[in-house]
Amino acid sequence: MGKKSKAAAETDGPPKRVILGRARNNVSIGIVGLPNVGKSSFFNVLSKLSVPAENFPFCTIEPNTAKVPVPDKRYRHLCETFKPKSKVAAVLTVTDIAGLVRGASEGAGLGNAFLSHIQSVDAIFHMTRAFEDKNVSHVDESVDPVRDLDTIHNELRLKDLDNVTKYLDGNKKNIDRGVGGKEAKFKFSVAEKARDWLDAGNDIRKNKWDTKEIEVLNEFLFITAKPMVYLVNLSKKGYENKRSNWLLKIDEYVKNRGCNDIMIPFSVAFEEALLDAELGGPEEKKKFLAGTKARPALPKIIHKGYEVLDLIHYFTCGTDEVKCWTIRQGTHAPKAAGVIHTDFEKGFICAEVIKYSDFKELGSRQEVVKQGKVSQRGRNYEVEDGDIILFKFNN
Repeated sequence: MGKKSKAAAETDGPPKRVILGRARNNVSIGIVGLPNVGKSSFFNVLSKLSVPAENFPFCTIEPNTAKVPVPDKRYRHLCETFKPKSKVAAVLTVTDIAGLVRGASEGAGLGNAFLSHIQSVDAIFHMTRAFEDKNVSHVDESVDPVRDLDTIHNELRLKDLDNVTKYLDGNKKNIDRGVGGKEAKFKFSVAEKARDWLDAGNDIRKNKWDTKEIEVLNEFLFITAKPMVYLVNLSKKGYENKRSNWLLKIDEYVKNRGCNDIMIPFSVAFEEALLDAELGGPEEKKKFLAGTKARPALPKIIHKGYEVLDLIHYFTCGTDEVKCWTIRQGTHAPKAAGVIHTDFEKGFICAEVIKYSDFKELGSRQEVVKQGKVSQRGRNYEVEDGDIILFKFNN
C-alpha cells in the first residue's frame, strides 16, 4: 500500500465526539448558588470589580459579567521573549447570577429571571457555603451545604423539565399529523426521552446520549446539560487548616450524582485577604503567604472552568502583539483562523505551526526555523493547546 497523504493522515483516528452544549468559541460560565453563600464576594475578587455583596437575598438582580484573565506561564514567557507593544491574554467570561431559592423553577424569589440567566451561560460554578458566621444569614436558617446543593439541583432540573414538557405539549398534535416528517418526529422522541429522564430525577448530562440525540438536545439549552464545577466556600481558618466537617460529605454527594463533576474547596475570605495584601505591594503579599500554608485557589478554579468547557488556546506572536486565541478542543485550522477574522477562514491556505515546547527549548523563532521545527498544516489539522500559529490565506 502507498503512503497516505498528510491530509488523509490527519483525518484518521476515533470519530469526533459531539459536545453536549453549545459548541461556540465565545463561552461563559455562571456562578450559581443560594443567596449569601459568597457568590458576589467571590466574583468581586475574581474580577477585581466592585459589585454589591450586601448581607440580604437578591441584592444582585441583574447578572454582573467580567472577563477574567486565564493564568498561563506560556503566555508570560512569550511576552517576555517578544516584548510586544500589545499583550492580550486568554479570558474566561464569568457571570455572577443572583441567588436561587427553593421554588425558583415556579417563580419564587424572582426565580424565572435568574434561571433564564443560567440558561444563557455554557457552564456552571456551583457554589455552596460550608462556613458558620452569625453575621451572615442563611435563607434556611442553618448551614447544610449538602441540603443546599440538593435544593439548587432540584430547581435546575425542574426548570428543564418544565421547558421540555411545554415543547412536547405544544408540538404533539403536529407530530401526530406527520408535520415536519422524520426529522421532527425524531426530535420529539428525543424530547420525550429527555422528559422521562428528568422526571426520574436525573440531570441531562448524566445519561449517555448518542451523537444524533446530542445534536437535538443542544437545541434546548438544558441547564442540567451544562458542565459543573463545585466550589465549596470555607472559612479562612478552615481553608488554612484544611479542616471542615462537610468536605467528605460534599465529595460523596458529588460522586454519587454520577456526572464526573469537579469539587474545589476554597475560601472567599482567604482570597479577599490575599487581594488586600497584594494591593499593599509585593512585600505585603510575600509576608501574607509566608504566614500561611494555604495557597490561592483562583488559578485552579479558572483553569478548571476552562477544562470543563473543552477550551484550549493557541498563540499568535510578534513584536507588535502576543495574543491568546480561545477555541474548543478539536477545532480544525480553518475554524481556528476564523476566530481571528472570518476572511482568514474563507481564504485559508495553510497554518505554519510551531510547538510551544520547541520554541521554549530553542529560544527564538529564528532558531526554530533553522532547526526545521516549523510545520505546514492543512485544513484537517486539529489545533493543539499551546500551538504558535501563523495563518496564510487568500485575500
